[in-house]
Amino acid sequence: MAQSRGLRSRRALQVALYPMVKTRGLSAQPALHVLRKVADAYATRQANLTNGNYGRPGSTRYTAVAGTAVAFRPYAAQPFDDRCLSWQMDVSTVSIWTTAGRVRGVRFVCAPWQRTLLAARKGETDLVYRDGHFYLYATVDEPSPKPAPPPDTAEGWLGVDLGIVNLAVTTDDDPATLDVRWSAPVVGSRWKTCRVSATGYG
Repeated sequence: MAQSRGLRSRRALQVALYPMVKTRGLSAQPALHVLRKVADAYATRQANLTNGNYGRPGSTRYTAVAGTAVAFRPYAAQPFDDRCLSWQMDVSTVSIWTTAGRVRGVRFVCAPWQRTLLAARKGETDLVYRDGHFYLYATVDEPSPKPAPPPDTAEGWLGVDLGIVNLAVTTDDDPATLDVRWSAPVVGSRWKTCRVSATGYG
């Protein structure tokens, strides 16, 4: 219907199709998510058409894509907000709305570091089916990492010392990161190896 009636925006789809979607057994929030998903899919397709990803207007591929209704796979990812999917971190379960009603006590597993990140979860959760398993993709609100020092400051420089014992040594004042690949013993050993390979004897 979105294709045949030219309905593209979220509002247009909601006004025209919300009552019909509700009669299919979906409650209010899931029905809205379905319509928004359709609107977003058409917006993505239009952006690809505009950017020439399907060829020039009038080409065979462009015409075929523009004239075909957007379809979703049976196991395509589905977004859920907190009213349709809630997390019970203390018992490692989720409560999720389905077309057969709400299902509670669904177990989930994750790594300890992922559990720590889930404490900062915020926004929607996507249910994704991949390689025979269901995954929950959660949005985490974490502060940005500390930016690297700019190159025009003392902290942003990497020193290279040209010497006799070591031809070139790079360091950022951390002994663990000392680069001695070009030290005299290493270079001498490489030179001897190359000479033996070239002449056949040392």
